[in-house]
Amino acid sequence: MLQPGGLIRDPLEPYARVDRTRRRGGAWVMAHMVGGLDGSAAIGGRVGDLSTTPDAELFVLMRALADVVLVGAQTVRMERYGPVRLPADRVAARRAAGRPGTPPLAVVTRSLDLDWSARAFTAAPPGSRTLVLTCAAADPARLAQAREVADVIVAGQDRVDPDLATARLAELGYHVVLCEGGPTWLGELVGAGRLDELCLTIAPLMGGDPLPVSVAPPGAPLRHFTLRHVLQSGDTLFLRYERGGDE
Repeated sequence: MLQPGGLIRDPLEPYARVDRTRRRGGAWVMAHMVGGLDGSAAIGGRVGDLSTTPDAELFVLMRALADVVLVGAQTVRMERYGPVRLPADRVAARRAAGRPGTPPLAVVTRSLDLDWSARAFTAAPPGSRTLVLTCAAADPARLAQAREVADVIVAGQDRVDPDLATARLAELGYHVVLCEGGPTWLGELVGAGRLDELCLTIAPLMGGDPLPVSVAPPGAPLRHFTLRHVLQSGDTLFLRYERGGDE
């Protein structure tokens, strides 16, 4: 049963206490998403316009927990993603723990239809070069372009397979994977049973796009999650769920 608590000065602290070590190895996959009161995940096609000030602060800090930040290509395009940035104190804490100062960005794309001159690729720090997860059927010319500015991981034949994608990341040492969307890619992870943790912000807004936080692929089973904590900042709620049942 959840118990009431006191004032939290560091919004990341309750999330940092979570043990994300998988008993059987592999990657722990967490997602951080925001939705309105009506379930909408975007306003005018953009998630950023749905986010409140407390959510925007936590969005940045949550990345400090990750070994890699995983995002679908459409979200990268719509939100104009750049490389992952963290506050100086979080960078210092990661380095003191023997980790890279910032986690790399990993972009999921079957088509490889991306602007390779965008900051997400050209401005990535040398130690956190952007990763691209794609499939074997990708266009060879675009694949060659991708390899010039990113580290390419092939995870699937005709599509990016969630099981293979997370396994490949774990093999490379990325054991805590933070997914930031979009809804279609999150639905793929959920459908494959690969989502371990959902950190969901409920923004006090209604009237956004008819787009849910997660879009389940055809035939995907229901997945059950357990509520682990609830935080409040003004009218914004922060819910943290973990996948129910055994790994």
